[in-house]
Amino acid sequence: MKTKDSRIFDIVFVGLLAAMVYVVTLFRFPLLGSKVHFANAVCLLSGMLLGPTLGGIAAGIGSALYDAFTGYDFVNVVITFVSKFAMAWVCGKLMDVTAKGRHRFDRTLLASIVGALTYVALYMAKTYIYNRFVYGFPLQTVGATVVSKLIPSLINAAAAIVAAPIFFHAVLPALRAGGVLKHLHAGEIAEEK
Repeated sequence: MKTKDSRIFDIVFVGLLAAMVYVVTLFRFPLLGSKVHFANAVCLLSGMLLGPTLGGIAAGIGSALYDAFTGYDFVNVVITFVSKFAMAWVCGKLMDVTAKGRHRFDRTLLASIVGALTYVALYMAKTYIYNRFVYGFPLQTVGATVVSKLIPSLINAAAAIVAAPIFFHAVLPALRAGGVLKHLHAGEIAEEK
């Protein structure tokens, strides 16, 4: 059962990680008709630290706020929330299933891979559906658009897969030493030894 302090830590860390996702998304550079950034790494980190649900909420809120403040319509903001939530949720859930009380690098790497690829699959599905059924483009054009977005999406995924486990294992000792880890989901996993 969570204590009042743990619930406060949850709220604070959801807000903190949502803000980090938002800020990191601001720093992007164009590549092959899309933009590359490290926000997906912070989304995965959210799932690792906060667990599937709270990590998903942090990732979804941070990414959705970015879309909302940069002028995307409501439907795209919701789609972004859902897809980023799913990425962090899958990563956090795999951490639960595979960690078994330990924060091994190979397990965080596996969770990052599956979480990042979940997002790529959802983003490609959105791109296909929007271009084919909303905009009504011919199938050949849709295929070319999906391929052009797949390459930077895979680059973003690769960057997130490399960075997220490194970030996680870098902040873990500081969170543990500061007594914060015991309040987070990652600390609950560590206590299940």
